[in-house]
Amino acid sequence: MEPLLPRQGRAELSELSSELLRKIGRLSGQVHSPVVRGKLAVLLRWMNCYYSNLIEGHKTEPRAIEQALQADYSDDPKKRENQKLSHAHIEVESLMVERLENASTAIYEPAFLQWLHREFYERLPESMRVAKTRSGETYRIVPGALRDFMVDVGRHTPPHYGSLSAFLERFCACYGGRGIYETDRLSAIAAAHHRLGWIHPFGDGNGRVMRLYSQAMLVRHKLDGAGLWSLSRGLARQRQNYYSYLDRADQPRQGDRDGRGNLTDRGLADFCTFFLETMLDQVDFMSARLDLPGLRARIERFFQFEMMHLGKDAEFLMRVVRALADEGEFPRARVQVVTGRKETFCRRIIRLGLDEGLIESPLPKGVLRISFPAKVLDGYFPKLYLDLET
Repeated sequence: MEPLLPRQGRAELSELSSELLRKIGRLSGQVHSPVVRGKLAVLLRWMNCYYSNLIEGHKTEPRAIEQALQADYSDDPKKRENQKLSHAHIEVESLMVERLENASTAIYEPAFLQWLHREFYERLPESMRVAKTRSGETYRIVPGALRDFMVDVGRHTPPHYGSLSAFLERFCACYGGRGIYETDRLSAIAAAHHRLGWIHPFGDGNGRVMRLYSQAMLVRHKLDGAGLWSLSRGLARQRQNYYSYLDRADQPRQGDRDGRGNLTDRGLADFCTFFLETMLDQVDFMSARLDLPGLRARIERFFQFEMMHLGKDAEFLMRVVRALADEGEFPRARVQVVTGRKETFCRRIIRLGLDEGLIESPLPKGVLRISFPAKVLDGYFPKLYLDLET
């Protein structure tokens, strides 16, 4: 699977990396409140699972994802399966991010990849741990187990299952080694994404593991913008290009000017360029969504058009929600300052906001915090869930 890093196009990749690093740093600084940052990171996990599932051909609406997280599953078997896939993805990504808070967590070891696969499939019922070969033969998926049979992935035949351990050891030694400069880290994450797919270590679920693992590398190297942008959204919105570039990078070397490895250097460089351009597009997208003056205006429009049933109370609740979008949380007494009304009136506005799910509180008389239920997403963050290719 050499080369593991592209030699061609390095100037372009370096330029893209520099721009990405600058914009990722700016994005993470756009949201000053750690409470708001945390809420948005959770929301982005919903989005990651939505688009990761979409790449695999499974579509689950945000409201259905929200219901799944409350163990409220559809009676329709297909919708219920998609909800369970979404629930599993969000739980595993949350667990992964929590695990990565420990600096000693070794993500550049085969065991971490197997852990991701195992955690995902163990959250699915036995009926969903089955898959079919291209010939239609059914086989059981063993959570965390490496592939023990041969497969074909498009035009590519992955390595023999007997050599998977050796390939994974080489993969982890390269991308986790000291030979990669931090200025090349984004290119390395892109290359690792392809090479993991090329190895195809599991019988099923490789795409999900690839995207989770790429997210893990971004988190480990503090390139995820505090969890405020989504790689999966970009890949899903360019699904056909994504598969096309993966396929190109699968190909063998194309002559003496195409590197010195077994695989095409040009194809890997093109994939990495596509990958970094996709990242840049998504960082720009989320920067626009999280622009604070714009977010305030969208909250106002949401209340104007979607909360008309609240009557005159909508204006006062909007002020509270808009202030929480700035500050993240504050004591209940602050509602009087924000609304300019008396305590009795403010208690009613607080209760209304809690009932509508637009604000939340950890305790009956605790602080108030911003909330992002599914019903506000189109209003607060338009085009967040838009699955047409650009």
